[in-house]
Amino acid sequence: MTNTAIPRKASALQLRLSRDAGSSLVQQIVRSIEVRIDDKLLRTGARMPSIRELADLHGVSRFTVVEAYDRLVAMGLLESRRGSGFYVRDRAPIIANGGGHHGNHGNHGSSAEAPQQMDIVWLIRNMFRQLPPQKMPGSGLLPSDWLDGNLVANAMRAVSRENPNPLLQYGNPQGFLPLRQQVQLRLAEMEIAAAPEQILTTAGVTQGLDLVARHFLQPGDTVFVDDPAWFLMFGSFAAVGAKVVGIPRLSDGPDVAMLAELAALHQPRLYVINSVLHNPTSTSLSAAKAFQVLKIAEQHDFMIVEDDIYCDLHPGAAVQPATRIAALDQLNRVIYLGGYSKTLAANLRVGYIAAAPDLIKRLSDRKMLSTLTTTEIGERIVHRILSEGHFRKHADRLRGKLERVRENTIRQLERIGMTVESATPAGMFVWADTGCDTNLLAEQAMEQGFLLAPGSLFSPNQLPSTRMRINVATMSDPGVWRFLEQAAGAAGRRKTEKP
Repeated sequence: MTNTAIPRKASALQLRLSRDAGSSLVQQIVRSIEVRIDDKLLRTGARMPSIRELADLHGVSRFTVVEAYDRLVAMGLLESRRGSGFYVRDRAPIIANGGGHHGNHGNHGSSAEAPQQMDIVWLIRNMFRQLPPQKMPGSGLLPSDWLDGNLVANAMRAVSRENPNPLLQYGNPQGFLPLRQQVQLRLAEMEIAAAPEQILTTAGVTQGLDLVARHFLQPGDTVFVDDPAWFLMFGSFAAVGAKVVGIPRLSDGPDVAMLAELAALHQPRLYVINSVLHNPTSTSLSAAKAFQVLKIAEQHDFMIVEDDIYCDLHPGAAVQPATRIAALDQLNRVIYLGGYSKTLAANLRVGYIAAAPDLIKRLSDRKMLSTLTTTEIGERIVHRILSEGHFRKHADRLRGKLERVRENTIRQLERIGMTVESATPAGMFVWADTGCDTNLLAEQAMEQGFLLAPGSLFSPNQLPSTRMRINVATMSDPGVWRFLEQAAGAAGRRKTEKP
């Protein structure tokens, strides 16, 4: 049955067209509208701009718009209604293989006014759209101009001048030994004792979490995560049939009373936690909370997976107290994960796992069964940067830049009416309360070419949220601030209008 309701006018549809692009104007129009339909920015039943309207708006010929609309009709994305125009067509829902993410893809009901369902894949897909960094406050990366491309390029050239024969073979399944020795030194600085044999390289922390999940979890097992937490791991756990339970995150770590209560109820296998510069709040674990978490883990016999990907952005205990559980436990009950994608280059997928020797052997075997080895070229590049002493100064520069923009970002957010309860002095992220549904806010922002990260995606239950993760390094576009100020103002007016 055709849905004739019009939940949103599309007459002001703004498309980004360029006559200098490598594709034709017809192809650009088709692709732009297809993306908006896939992202639910154009919903089922929405009336498209007339051919004349769209042609006049973008300065293209009507023949161009006719051909684009005809292609979209042929693709099943639009339908033509005689004498009425073109409308977004109702499509059958897409069933995802394996149930590897949360949320719906599309509106399964008949009502065109049902609330939009955003899911984790929506955010990840849009993070790969190659928008300018200043238009992506929802991204999880530092802008490329904050990083040191020459540092990476020089290391690449140095590696290329070495004996090429090792690069033509498989690497060591456990990882490039000199890099593991450098990681050993870094862990020792954090008072975590780990021999190179206790370290396994991975293709980023993402693969590390996946290896750990597939080793420990069986269908029906329970895994604890912080709530809020890094959303991507939810899919990995769901893929193995595990139940994901959120532990409320407070300003100094998890709610330990709730952790103890839920541990007795669920008997989890794993608890994944950011001890330092938690994503998305940038809070860090206090020493008291670290001891309590470890004690509860021992009492209920579950493993702690400590994701410390942001460790090199932490300014030190003198600025922000932080305790790593691995330093207390020395890798008996704790599995420690780290990596370099956040500080060197996202394209250098070099991470590592540090754990007890027998566990590392089993994880290494699992890694071989899935990928044989990780790419040694990338590991050699990271080793070169670490071993020549350049990384420490680079990390210092990043921390300094974050410190300069962070306070200003928080101050501006509060000025426009948003709330930042845990205004920590370090880290990439701010966890802001906007006062309105951030799913709707993210939808509206995407229509204007901005990527936001709605709070619902950071909770395993995916419920609507007024919270939003903001990357302070990307807040230089005045257009983003104008949009957020308008949204905050609208939310404030709605509050005052309530009886």
